Parts: sequence; structure tokens; C-alpha cells
Amino acid sequence: MKNQKELGIKFDYDKAQYDLLDPYALEDMAKVLTMGAKKYGRYNWKNVDEHRYVAAMMRHFEAYRKGEVCDPESGLSHLAHAMVNLMFLYSFEKEK
Repeated sequence: MKNQKELGIKFDYDKAQYDLLDPYALEDMAKVLTMGAKKYGRYNWKNVDEHRYVAAMMRHFEAYRKGEVCDPESGLSHLAHAMVNLMFLYSFEKEK
């Protein structure tokens, strides 16, 4: 085994640290996206008005705040649904 001085150099200090992302949150978001792709089409979300995602995000978040952990239709986490809706809104914002 190499000691610290023998390890290679990688200049990634200022780069995004993807290992900080929670893998379970990402997995549940992927499940929400997969369900949506099957129901509406793979990239249909790009053709929906932003205000619809604000409303959907708020519905999922408020359901969670009221104690409902999972969406009854999908069986998936309300928080994962809310995060996906926020991701859509973030994507729209970045494209402006």
C-alpha cells in the first residue's frame, strides 16, 4: 500500500464533489423520473409551463408536511417528487 507521499496528484480541489450527493436521494429521484418518462414521455417535462412544477412541488411538499411520506399514486417519496420538480425549475432557470 502506498503512503500519502507516494500517491498520485489530482488537481480537483475546486471541482464539484459529487460524492457529497446522497445516493438514496438520487436513486429516488431517478425512480420518479423513470415513472414520469413511462407515463408522459422521456423529455415531456421540458414542454410543461414552469408554474405547473411550482404547484406540483408545493403539493408534494405540503403532503409531506402533513405527514404523508409517500405519494399514493406512485408509492414514491413526496420529497423525491418535490426534488424532481425543483430540478425541472432549476433547469428552466439555467436555460433563460
